[in-house]
Amino acid sequence: MDAIRKQASKLREQVARQQQAVLKQFGGGGYGGSDNMVTDERELHLHQRLEKLYISTRAGKHYQRDLVRGVEGYIVTGSKQVEIGTKLSEDNRKYGAENTCTSGGTLCRAALSYARARAQMEKERGNLLKALGTQVAEPLRAMVMGAPLEDARHLAQRYDRMRQDAEAQAIEVSKRQAKVREMPGNSENAMKLEAAEAKLQDLKANMTILGKEAASALAAVEAQQQRLTLQRLIAMVEAERAYHQVVLQTLDQLEGEMISERQRIEAPPTPSVDNNMPPPPPYEEVNDVYASQTHNGSTDSMGYFLGEVLFPYSAVSEVELNLSVGDYIVIRKVTNNGWAEGECKGRAGWFPFSYTERRERVLASKVSEVF
Repeated sequence: MDAIRKQASKLREQVARQQQAVLKQFGGGGYGGSDNMVTDERELHLHQRLEKLYISTRAGKHYQRDLVRGVEGYIVTGSKQVEIGTKLSEDNRKYGAENTCTSGGTLCRAALSYARARAQMEKERGNLLKALGTQVAEPLRAMVMGAPLEDARHLAQRYDRMRQDAEAQAIEVSKRQAKVREMPGNSENAMKLEAAEAKLQDLKANMTILGKEAASALAAVEAQQQRLTLQRLIAMVEAERAYHQVVLQTLDQLEGEMISERQRIEAPPTPSVDNNMPPPPPYEEVNDVYASQTHNGSTDSMGYFLGEVLFPYSAVSEVELNLSVGDYIVIRKVTNNGWAEGECKGRAGWFPFSYTERRERVLASKVSEVF
């Protein structure tokens, strides 16, 4: 009879171990735990929440690490580009400063303009790289390597190990209960069962306390990961946006300077003012001109338009304008005898119309110079 009882006990233990193995294989958690221990719903909910937090913070850590690596690679590549661009700027500056041409210094001036613009753009690129390092890479790296994340993960791992101990203790309690049922009245088995159950209760109580502490720590880390990473992404976008705005403004100005140089080369020789050309009318008569659209039958109304000064002109009377090459003028009236009236840099007056050329498009940076 005792032999049969021993054999039945061994079979029950074998079945229990097999069930335990199957549950561990198919019910395992994200960080090594499982849901197979006989426990209450509250503890099961806590265990599942810890699993989700552990997975979330691990993914957040990997994302932050990838961002740091990407930014560091961008900084390395960008630093090499700054070095190359600076050399290009210096080559242009050297040519513009040391060379002359018998047909004029247009190319030298263009080279110097490009050198200044390129140097400014490389300076801005350097500032961008510095900002990416100090405002993005360093804060993210500090969090990836920081103590709060590791401490929270260690708490979760301790909880997992304690949960496994509790599962093992639950199996031990089951064994003791089986022995008590097999041999009722055996005081030694009853005492061992009581001790096993007390140990299991202690493990479950400590496990609950540790689980809550780990969940709180991981939730705080997760919130910090989300907040800090988003802030650093915004900082990266703002730094790049500011950089590209300055570069666009610099290139816009450089293009305007080079186009002016090209137009200066391609422009016909400076026209001469005909000595027989009558002087412009007194400026106090201008209002009458606008009112009647004619001035003694000698004016034409072409409507307002913009013109660019192609040749310099020095005023010889108070009603005339001084013109500099590259200035833009709002031309309001053109006379039949060669004079035009308009406004430039806040001043209005007459000037030879042949010294200007009509422009349909003007760079935005030049419009403010007109008024």
